[in-house]
Amino acid sequence: MTRERAITVAVVDDHPLFRRGITSLLETLDGVEVVGDAETVDAAVALVAERTPDVVLMDLDLAGESGIDATRTIMRQHPRTAVLVLTMLGDDQSLFAAMRAGARGYLLKVATPREVERAIHAVAEGELLFGADVAARAMAYLSGSAGDASARPFPELTERESEVLELVARGLDNGSIARTLFLTNKTVRNYVYGILTKLGASDRSALIVMARDAGFGSVRR
Repeated sequence: MTRERAITVAVVDDHPLFRRGITSLLETLDGVEVVGDAETVDAAVALVAERTPDVVLMDLDLAGESGIDATRTIMRQHPRTAVLVLTMLGDDQSLFAAMRAGARGYLLKVATPREVERAIHAVAEGELLFGADVAARAMAYLSGSAGDASARPFPELTERESEVLELVARGLDNGSIARTLFLTNKTVRNYVYGILTKLGASDRSALIVMARDAGFGSVRR
């Protein structure tokens, strides 16, 4: 579905050079409009209140302040705005804290321009999008199995199959799953077919019911 207007984006980062660089990149993208930038938590919250962007690109280390706090405040005050974290921090603590705060996506700053563009469009449409560096851990967290792989349901599934099943259970179609996990549509179809076969589900609807009964598809609180 084609959007009738550009996706509005605010950039939050405490490094002026990076802010200018990412802003310059975003300004080259069709269908994306930068509406402002900020370098502190207070400035970010004020910017979002004033401009109500569709997406906020959020760093987590804001000159000693926390982008997690900014994310939490923005999501509480403006739940229709999607926060996409773009950071150097790839550790579990930062990733899971951002997700608990309400971030809809998480990329490391080594992401390519194409990955950033794809993520902006995905979160603006209400999807979840995690960079390849953190996707497996994010999906494990969402399925409630982080740090407890031995106790997870359906042990016959591979880690990647469990990631795909988590997103199937959340109601995502194959195209959305492909974008979230940076896979091709064909690869996702193959994974779904393999999962159906392994679990003996008759079709996708039956698979969703089976997965949700096992605890997939619900964000941990």
